Amino acid sequence: MKRLWIENGTFVTMDDNRPIVKGHMVIEGDTILYLSEQEPDPKPEGADRLNGEGFVFMPGLINTHGHAAMSLLRGYSDDEALQVWLEQKMWPMEGKYTDEDARWGTALAVAEMLKSGTTTFVDMYDRMHIVAEVVEQSGIRGLLTRGVIGLCPPEVQTAKLNEAKRFVQDWNGRANGRIRTMLSPHAPYTCPPDYIERIVEAARELNVPLHTHMSESAAEVQQNVNDYGCRPVEHLDKLGFFSRPALVAHAVHLTDGEIALLAERGVSVSHNPASNLKLASGVARVPDMLKAGVTVSLGTDSAASNNNLDLFDEIRLAALIHKGVSGDPTAVPAWEALKLGTVYGAGAIWQEERIGMLKEGMKADFIALNVEQPHFYPRTEMISHLVYAGSGRDVVHVWVDGEQVVKNGDCVFLDEAQIRSEAQRCFERLLSS
Repeated sequence: MKRLWIENGTFVTMDDNRPIVKGHMVIEGDTILYLSEQEPDPKPEGADRLNGEGFVFMPGLINTHGHAAMSLLRGYSDDEALQVWLEQKMWPMEGKYTDEDARWGTALAVAEMLKSGTTTFVDMYDRMHIVAEVVEQSGIRGLLTRGVIGLCPPEVQTAKLNEAKRFVQDWNGRANGRIRTMLSPHAPYTCPPDYIERIVEAARELNVPLHTHMSESAAEVQQNVNDYGCRPVEHLDKLGFFSRPALVAHAVHLTDGEIALLAERGVSVSHNPASNLKLASGVARVPDMLKAGVTVSLGTDSAASNNNLDLFDEIRLAALIHKGVSGDPTAVPAWEALKLGTVYGAGAIWQEERIGMLKEGMKADFIALNVEQPHFYPRTEMISHLVYAGSGRDVVHVWVDGEQVVKNGDCVFLDEAQIRSEAQRCFERLLSS
C-alpha cells in the first residue's frame, strides 16, 4: 500500500485540543496513519518522503453549495437583483445548455476549486451524471444532487424526479466512495408543496439527505407567505422536509424562532456570504445560528454569482462581515471562520467522521500552502494569517483520499489548457445561439 511521509511540516489540524502540530504526518493508502511532533517509530518503510518546510498543511476545504456548470456564465450578468438575474439572465442561458456545456463548465469549476484548496463540494444541477463523471476523473470528492424545478406539467415533474432517483441509484458510493448523493427540490418557490412531499418520500425510500435553497431573499420569504400563508422554514417543516437529514443554502432571512427550529431539527446551513452580498440578498445571522447550535458551513454558490470559487474568500468574508454588521469584533473569530470551511463543513454534510480535520484514522484529504511569502510574515499567528491574509492562490499541493490531485499548482488528472479552451468555446456558442 502506498505511503507518504511528510517531514518537518506545520499542520493546522482543526482539532481544538491541538490546533497546530509541528512535526510529521504519515499517510497510508487513503488514511492518515500518524500525526505527531516526533518522528514515526518505526519509520514507515517504502514511504515517499516530502520535506514540509515552508508549507502549512491543513484539511481540504469543503464547499457546501454550488452549481459547478454555471461557471460558463461567470461575468455574463453582474450587478442585478436576484430575481432579475435568475429569471431574465441565468435561466434563459441555462435553457440552451447541452451535455457538452455541462461537462466543460463543471470541469472548469472543479479545476478552480481543486487549485484553490477545495477537496469536497456540494453540487445541485441537472445532467448530474456528467458532473459525476468529472468528479470521478478529477479526484475531487463530491456530494451531488440533481436539482429539480417543479414549475412544469405533472408528467415533467415525474420525469425529473425519476431522473434524480436514478442518479442516486447509479452513483451513490461510486469513485471509491468519493461520490455521495442527495435529492433536491430547487426551492419552495419553484416547487409546489405536493411535489416537495414526493421528493421527501423518495429521499426516505432511497435513504439519502435533502438539499434546497431557502430564505435567500426577503422577496422570496414574502412570496412564500403570499402563496402558502407561512414563511419558508415553517412551510418546509410542514411538508416533512426536515424529517430527513437536510442541508439548506443561504438561510439569510430567519427569525429567532426559525433559528431555534432549525437547531431542533438538526438542519445544516450553507452560508454563502459573497453571493448573498453581490445579489444584495442580505447577511445571514451566522453568529446567532452558531450560538443556537445550528451547524453552519460555507458555500461559494456558482461562479455566475460570486464570481470565483475560492473558499478562502468565503472564510475571510465570514470572519469580517459579521463583525461589521453586529458591531462585535468577536462575532466570528478567525478560528471559528476556518472551522466553517473545514470541520463544520464536514458536519454539515454528515461526514465529520471522515473529513474536515487532520487526525489519525481520518481520510487523507489535505492541502499544502506556500507560506514563504511576504503576506505570511512575520510569524505571529498562523490561523490569523490563513484567514485574513491567505488565499487559494497560496495552495501548491492537494491530496484527496491520499491521492495527489494537484501538484505544484497544476491539476494531475485534468487538462487545464483544454478545459479553458473548451469552456470559452461553449460560452461563445451559448451567447450566439
